[in-house]
Amino acid sequence: MKFNVVIPARIASTRLPNKPLADIHGIPMVVRVAQQAARSDAHEVVVATDDERIVKVVEAAGMTAVLTREDHPSGSDRVKEVADLRGWVADDIVINVQGDEPLVPPEVIVQVAESLQADGSLAAATLCEPITDYQTVFDPNAVKVVFANDGRALYFSRAPIPYARDHFAGQNTLPDGSDWWRHIGVYAYRVWALEKFVSLSPGRLEQLESLEQLRLLENGLDIRVEEACAPVPGGVDTPEDLERVRAQLAG
Repeated sequence: MKFNVVIPARIASTRLPNKPLADIHGIPMVVRVAQQAARSDAHEVVVATDDERIVKVVEAAGMTAVLTREDHPSGSDRVKEVADLRGWVADDIVINVQGDEPLVPPEVIVQVAESLQADGSLAAATLCEPITDYQTVFDPNAVKVVFANDGRALYFSRAPIPYARDHFAGQNTLPDGSDWWRHIGVYAYRVWALEKFVSLSPGRLEQLESLEQLRLLENGLDIRVEEACAPVPGGVDTPEDLERVRAQLAG
């Protein structure tokens, strides 16, 4: 199976300035992400950025970076520009790995590629993991997903879905025997689905939830969801997250 990985990495970050360049034991964060992606045996791993400084540190590490437009409204638009520049064709599989995931396991990148490869009718595939605590279900920063019996996504939300009406009316716990799933933002797309995505206007639900994957669902395009085959540590959004990752990698 052949697939490519694109890592969108914007220099701007309100909570952690110059986040892609953050030092993690002598290695810039975006380089660590690219190194993890390369361990998946992807055909190509490309960092897509809007800043020359990121290009320089990635290339200094012996990896590939592409300078993309500054005005992309989403990471998927940036991935699509790279697909065009590299000449990838409609059925090629592209994995979008976020540039702030320095601990992403290579095996989950392979998993999401295989999930999409298995069904040519799918636009995209992504991953999830179980939620076992009440607080995460009600945390708007934790995106929840519900899916059909065949694994096709029904909806993604920052809200607590599904909502256990009777149970939640009186208890701050999760009911036994029910499942909640947190979305993990690693995506596999076919290039034709990226082309379709960028051709569509942002959807009503997408804008309400600030979740770009809803654009595909709103337009009748299917996304497969699978439970990740390995734990996926949280990404880096804040200085506290950066310290957590440094501590984990320090052993």
